[in-house]
Order: sequence, then structure tokens, then C-alpha cells
Amino acid sequence: MIQRITLRRPDDMHLHLRDGAMLKGIVGETTRHFARAIIMPNLERPVVTAAVALAYRSRILAALPKGAVFEPLMTLYLTETTDPADVAAAHASGLVKAVKLYPAGATTNSNSGVRNFDAVRAVFEKIAEIGLPLCVHGEVTDPSVDIFDREAVFIDKVLDPIRRNTPGLRVIMEHITTSEGVAYASAGGTGLAATITTHHLIINRNHILAGGIKPHYYCLPVAKRESHRLALRKAATSGDARFFLGTDSAPHVDAAKEHACGCAGCFTATNTVQILAHVFEEDGALPQLEAFTSLNGAAFYRLPPNDSTITLTKGQPAGWPEKILTEAGPVTVFNPGYPVHWHVET
Repeated sequence: MIQRITLRRPDDMHLHLRDGAMLKGIVGETTRHFARAIIMPNLERPVVTAAVALAYRSRILAALPKGAVFEPLMTLYLTETTDPADVAAAHASGLVKAVKLYPAGATTNSNSGVRNFDAVRAVFEKIAEIGLPLCVHGEVTDPSVDIFDREAVFIDKVLDPIRRNTPGLRVIMEHITTSEGVAYASAGGTGLAATITTHHLIINRNHILAGGIKPHYYCLPVAKRESHRLALRKAATSGDARFFLGTDSAPHVDAAKEHACGCAGCFTATNTVQILAHVFEEDGALPQLEAFTSLNGAAFYRLPPNDSTITLTKGQPAGWPEKILTEAGPVTVFNPGYPVHWHVET
């Protein structure tokens, strides 16, 4: 039985750091274990140009805890007025590692996203030409489509046509939640990959709704049936290079979560690595943990693996704070609902 495991330092390929007081309060929860992260651009004023991305990167670096070694990998928020030339210049400078597609209204701060996908065809063609990945929040927003079906419908009605019409486009299906997402990513060839979150490996929709609403388990895309959770577990623990970690760790203050119209998002930055060790051990796949957390994502983004390492040991139940106290307000840390015995050595 494995009691100790050393990994290349992980990368988080989908992270929300927010801004201002929230950024300052929670960024250290990521830098403790992760060397790099793909930073989501859906701020209240979205990161729509290279200049805005550069300024946001500077604020992130200024907020890092003393001694932290961390590289924020910046993204641009795709709108119907995005300039392909600005995107190409941002990529050429090394500043921007991806473009993020939000269907308008799909999730937090997505109202500036895309309604007419034909309007951004020139951007798709440009990023396919230069090899810049497209990160996709894969849900339709048609109110006639059931919220539990929106990912599967998006794949059929939006994503597949975009990929067929844009040869060479490199796509990351972000935070997939369904067996349909797993199947599509598995069959998509070398230009397609998918991130999987920590919390979607743990919870299904019953965890959110059965016995009373659990607001800190509510996220978008929403967790689905148990059969979908098991499909995600199988993909994540398989070692398949098309699947890698993107936590979608998304902090909201408790007052915004525990509300009549509560915000979507689970905050998992604090304990993701420990929980994943538990999941992979439970599925008999600890040797695959490094690929999922540290190798596959870097390879898809054409980055070298991190030189530094982290070591986990198994022992007494691990502890972490129930809440992170920030100047913006308290943020509840994701609770998997069971003891976790893996610790990250300091």
C-alpha cells in the first residue's frame, strides 16, 4: 500500500482568482501547492484585451504571498468585438496562453460573452492559425433546454460545428460534467482536450439537493447524475493525456452563496491536491495522479513540466480551515463529506 508519493508540482488549468480584496485573500490558497494556473478572465470588468490582461497579471503578482513562486497564465475573454490582431499580438508576446469562450449568460460574469458564434469566426480562424487554444464553457443558454442537458446539447449544436468549420482549432472543453463530454473528448483527436474539476469527481446532483439545498455544492456546470460522475472518475484516473486538472475553484463570499439567488462556484484551491490523492487511491490509480495534475495539461498547452515537486504522505485525517477569511468576507472551503488522510508535506 502506497503511503508516500512525490509529484511534479501541479498546474491548475482553470482557476478563478477574482480581483481586489478577494484576490489578495485567496491567491495564497493556490500558490501553496500549484506552480502555475490558467487564470479565468471573467472579472466584473472582463479581461478583453492584451493591455487589460497585462494589468491584471501585475495585480496578481503583487498579491502573491511573500516567497511564493507562481506563474499566472493569462487568458482573454472572447466577445463579439474581439480583435483577432490583438489576440495574435498578445500570444506572440508570450502574455496570453488561451482565449476563453463564454456563451452569454452561461455563468458568473458571462453577460459580455458570445451570442452569435458566427460573429467570432475570424477569431477562431486566427487562433487556429497561430495554435492558441480556445477554452470553452460548454453549455447552451436556451431556457427551453433543461439545465442538466445543456452540456450535451452544446457539444452537438455548438462545439462540434465550430470544430468542423475551423480546421486546426485546438480546444479545451472546460470542466466537463457528463459521460457525453468524456466520450466526445475521447474521440476528438489530438486537438481536443478536457479539464475535470475536483468537485465533479466527488459530488453528484443528489449531494446538492437531497435532504436540503447545499449552496456550497452549487456550481455551473451543475453536477449531474451518479453515472456521469463515475464516467468523469474513470477518465480522470485513466492516465489518458486528453484529460487534466482544472479545478474551476471559484470563490464567493458566504453571503453571496447562502442567498435566495446564490452564486455558482465551489472553492477547492485549499484542499484539491489532498482530495485528489484520496480519489485516485480509492480508484487504484495513484500512479496516474501526476499525469492528471502535472503533466497532461502542460503538454497540451505546450509548456514544460514544472521542475519542482511536492510530496504527499498518508496518515491521520487531514485538516484545513472551514473558511478562508478575506477582507471581502468569509469564503467556505469545499468539504468532500468524508475524512481525507493525505497531507502535503511542507
